[in-house]
Amino acid sequence: MKCPVCGNIDSKVLDSRPNSDFSSIRRRRECTQCQKRFTTFETIENVTFSVIKKNKTRELFDKRKLLDGMIKACEKRPVPITEIEKAATDIEQTLQSTMRVEIPSAEIGELVMAKLKALDDVAYVRYASVYKQFKDIGTFMEELKQILGEDK
Repeated sequence: MKCPVCGNIDSKVLDSRPNSDFSSIRRRRECTQCQKRFTTFETIENVTFSVIKKNKTRELFDKRKLLDGMIKACEKRPVPITEIEKAATDIEQTLQSTMRVEIPSAEIGELVMAKLKALDDVAYVRYASVYKQFKDIGTFMEELKQILGEDK
């Protein structure tokens, strides 16, 4: 780690401790050349990735858009916002763990539908009706029959 005072690249760690939410580590260091002390923080680097949309355009993944869509599907349903946020975080972590730089939107949609199905059937059907672009009442009914058949 480069000393902010003299620019020396050699330092020794005097103390390490995690921050309050354990998302980073605070390190107190001392420069081996000028003996000045300084603090550094170590955090996990999240992989940024792009979403390949249906029309083949690409955009950076935005957890807020994912969360907004899930909240919209759960509107006026007895699903706590904390559960929706947890589901969105789980999806984001699943996507990051693939270590891919591009992920098709269809793959994200499938993950969202699986999470919503576990949270609330109505929210799932709302999301699926937009995601799968139901053309008519028949395709909508087929999806409902499938859900009802799984619940038996």
